[in-house]
Amino acid sequence: MGTAYIDDFLPDALQFRPSAPLVDIGANLTHESFGRDLEAVIQRAQAAQVTTMIVTGTDIEHAEQAVSLAQRFPGLYATAGIHPHDASQWNNAIAAEMARLHARPEVVAVGECGLDFNRNFSTPREQERAFEAQLALAAESGLPLFVHERDAGQRMREMLHAWRDEISQAVVHCFTADRDTLFGYLDLDLHIGLTGWICDERRGHHLRPLVGEIPLDRLMVETDCPYLLPRNLPAKLKGRRHEPALLPWIVREIAECRGISEADMGAATTQTAQRFFRLPTESLKEY
Repeated sequence: MGTAYIDDFLPDALQFRPSAPLVDIGANLTHESFGRDLEAVIQRAQAAQVTTMIVTGTDIEHAEQAVSLAQRFPGLYATAGIHPHDASQWNNAIAAEMARLHARPEVVAVGECGLDFNRNFSTPREQERAFEAQLALAAESGLPLFVHERDAGQRMREMLHAWRDEISQAVVHCFTADRDTLFGYLDLDLHIGLTGWICDERRGHHLRPLVGEIPLDRLMVETDCPYLLPRNLPAKLKGRRHEPALLPWIVREIAECRGISEADMGAATTQTAQRFFRLPTESLKEY
């Protein structure tokens, strides 16, 4: 892609380059807010050592867009799934299309799929039906799961437990729940994705004492951009759109919570993501 482009979108105080490459396991780069400057966003990420980004596909349209981005930009990969908000749309045609997408070499996980009993844009029964079907697709494809869960920890654990011997791996992305829920997921040998939620003093600081309970070989990091902009950044950002270039600040916060160096935290989460998504080593090269 050439020389990394840094414009005035990121203030100097937010331009942070860690010592080792990082993997953002959840970047919603198909969001309309990235339409005008996506190439610059990716270049800024690479300049910040975020050399690998997993682009989240939450329905057929966005999964196809994620695949297209992965074809266009080195270091980008895609997921393909139906978000629980859209579970009411699940049918046989969508299932067939998802199976086709899961066979694409750019797709490294089934999802974003799961349960969201907080907002219930689809009914719990519709969500469980769509999630069950996607668990079956994960078992059939051998791909890991990229899971969304809000206020549905008990039911999520029950469903995953029933399928645990059939699926390869699963990550609960953007984990925000409590200690009991965390340990329930760890007991199922699941991976955990942490975001800038941990940087939010209003609602995320309950996560700080839990970070040390997550084994490093099951911990990964993500921005969930353009959402969840960290609230503790040392400078304000125009428009408050989150982007992958800010992932190093999240890694720094998590490292502080664990009492280890940023370099060790970054290296560990990168190695974990590489194993989980079966990423080629060359995708993690420095730019």
